[in-house]
Amino acid sequence: MLMVHQCCYLNYSKLSPLTRRKTSFVYQLMLILIHSAFFIKEQISTIKGNGEEGKEGYLLTPASRLLLKDEPLSLSPVLLFMLDPLLMDPWKHMSEWFQNNDVTPFHTTHGNSIWDVASQEPKLNQFINESMASDTRLVASIITKHCASAFQGLNSFVDVGGGTGTISKAISATFPNVTCISFDLPHVVNGLEGSTNVRYVCGDMLLNFDNQ
Repeated sequence: MLMVHQCCYLNYSKLSPLTRRKTSFVYQLMLILIHSAFFIKEQISTIKGNGEEGKEGYLLTPASRLLLKDEPLSLSPVLLFMLDPLLMDPWKHMSEWFQNNDVTPFHTTHGNSIWDVASQEPKLNQFINESMASDTRLVASIITKHCASAFQGLNSFVDVGGGTGTISKAISATFPNVTCISFDLPHVVNGLEGSTNVRYVCGDMLLNFDNQ
């Protein structure tokens, strides 16, 4: 029996025949994850009958907690996005890219930039936005806590490439007197509603900035 985080159990006797033949690989996988600092192995006591019984357990580390879906600062959307075939496939075309004039391997694989593809594919656009917001929540929690002095005396703040406004919302919540603007491509910010001190402005930072 495998115990993870003192609450999740994997009972080998209840696994399907096909899976049960591979139970030894679970232990090998856990060794890799322990070596990578995603788990800690410990002996955990459990109550059984009239006494305590020691079980081998695996506890989550700060790194693995960041991959939990319900963790407030979860980075799981970032990991899922980075491992998606959309971003993994360009690695298979590196040799071809080195021999052509495309800007990036992504262009070679998909025929356009990731931002242009996202502008045509709403699901991909949402995927990217969730990934960026996930990463930004972690960064924002550090900035607002440890870099507060940097915002003293400021009246306005513009986040270029600000996505759905995660950093702007965090700064405006911590510093109500600062007006925040999240500047990004039209397909990213169109339809988003601002607030008293958070605004969304669309444009292309590589071409021009709107005077809004």
